[in-house]
Amino acid sequence: NLAQLLGGEIQLESAAGAGSTFSLVIPAVLPDAPAPREAPVALASISSGVLARGPDSAAHPTPADRGAGAQDGATRSSGVGPDADAGAARRRPADGERSVLIVEDDPAFAGIVADLARERGFAPVLASSAREAAQAIEAGVPSAVVLDISLPDRNGLTILDELKRNPATRHVPVHIVSASDHVETAMDLGAIGYALKPVKREELAAAFAGIEQRLAHRMRRVLVVEDDPVQQESICRLLGGGDVECTSVSTAAGALEALGASTFDCMVMDLALPDATGFDLLDRMAEDQRAPFPPVIVYTGRSLSREEEQRLRRHSRSIIVKGARSPERLLDEVNLFLHRVEADLSPDRQRMLREARSREAAFENRRILVVEDDVRNLFALASILEPRGATVEIARNGREAVERLDRAPAVDLVLMDIMMPEMDGYEAMRLIRGRPHGTKLPIVALTARAMRDDRDRCLAAGASDYIAKPLDVDRLLSLLRVWMPRTPAAP
Repeated sequence: NLAQLLGGEIQLESAAGAGSTFSLVIPAVLPDAPAPREAPVALASISSGVLARGPDSAAHPTPADRGAGAQDGATRSSGVGPDADAGAARRRPADGERSVLIVEDDPAFAGIVADLARERGFAPVLASSAREAAQAIEAGVPSAVVLDISLPDRNGLTILDELKRNPATRHVPVHIVSASDHVETAMDLGAIGYALKPVKREELAAAFAGIEQRLAHRMRRVLVVEDDPVQQESICRLLGGGDVECTSVSTAAGALEALGASTFDCMVMDLALPDATGFDLLDRMAEDQRAPFPPVIVYTGRSLSREEEQRLRRHSRSIIVKGARSPERLLDEVNLFLHRVEADLSPDRQRMLREARSREAAFENRRILVVEDDVRNLFALASILEPRGATVEIARNGREAVERLDRAPAVDLVLMDIMMPEMDGYEAMRLIRGRPHGTKLPIVALTARAMRDDRDRCLAAGASDYIAKPLDVDRLLSLLRVWMPRTPAAP
C-alpha cells in the first residue's frame, strides 16, 4: 500500500466501546531520497474522525491543497512540479525566466491562456487541479498565477488564500478567470483582477497587462489621508521607504486632487476629516470616473456601528480600528495590495507581519456553530478557532443545530458534521435552508469520505462547501476565510 511505498506502516489500536485509533508512521526522510529543503512535518495520530495536524499547522499556511473537494489524506500535499501539464508547457522555466502558473481544468481554455502567455513572454506551467497547482508551486514559485475557481478537487479561492497567507508567495499576483462570480471575496483575499467566463481574448490580454504592471520594478505609491500630523508621519514612516513612496494629505479635497493627478497602488484613510467624512469621500471617489479607484484601507480610531461598517465595505477593502496591534495589521494589509516581497523587508517589519497574522481579523468576534457529536472533534475545533478570536458554539446533532438557529440565528458560519444521531447533517442543512435566516448562512459540511458523490450530496442538501475528514487545519482555515461574511452577524 501507499504507507509501505513510503517506507512506513499503519498501526491500529482498538478498544471495545472506545473506538479505534489509526496511526500512520513514515520516516522523515526516505532511505533513498535526498534530504528535504525544509524541516519535515511529523504526522499526528489520526483517531477516527479527529483532526490531523502537524506541529506548524497553527502558523502560516503553505501553498498546499485544502478546502472543498476531494482530500487525499491527513497531511498537506506539498506539490507537483510543472511536469504536471502537457506539451510545450511541460518543461520547467529556466532560471530568471518569467513563468505563469495556469490553474485550469478545461484543456482547451488552458491552451488558449498558455499561448497568450508565451506571446507576452511568460513560460506557462499548467495544472488541472488544486493538487497539481500546489505541487507546481512547491517546485518553484511562479512569477504570476491565472486561477480558475471551479476545480475538480476543491475551491480555487482556497489556493488564493494559501498564496496570500504564505510569506514566500504573498507577493505573487493572482488573476482569477472563472465562470462563477466571487469577485468581492477574491479581491478581498488579494487577487489583482477577475474575469468572468466566457472571456474574450482582449480581456485575457488585459489580465496579462495587469500582471506585467505588477511585476515591473517600479516605485509603489501609497496615499495617506489623515488630518493629524503626528499620525500622518507615523503611518508614512511605517509604510514608506525602499520601493514605497508615501504621499500624505489632510483633507478630503486634497485626497481627490491627489487621486486626479497621480495613480496610487493603495490608499489609507481616516474617517474624521475637517472638510468631509470618510464616508462622503468614498462616495465622491466612486462617482468620479476620471480617477482610478485604488484599494482603500480605512484606518480609524472610532468604533463603527454595523450599518456604518456595511456602508464602508461597499468601497473599502479593509477596516482597521486603531489600537495596540493596529500598526502591524496595517503594514500587513498594505503589503498585500502592494505585492511586496516579504523577504526584502527589514527584520523588524517581518516580525511585525508575523505578529499581525497570529490573531486573524477574519475570525475576530465571529460566532461559529460547530455541529458535531464527537467530543474529541469539538475540542480540537475549539482549540483552533477560539485562539483566533472566534466564539465557538456547539450542537451535538442536526436537531440541536436547527433549534439553536431558530432560537438565536445570529451565527456567522456553521461547521456541519454529516453522520450524527437523531438527525444527520443532510436533513439539518435542508431544514436550515428552508428558514428565512438560513438562506444565505455559510455552511461548511464535514464529511467522513472524499468521494465525488459525498460532495454532490452535501451541495444538493444546501452546503456552501465541504471538506473531508480527517481535517487538515490549514485547509479548514482557508475554507473558513473564503466563506466567512465580511461583517459579523447582528446580535
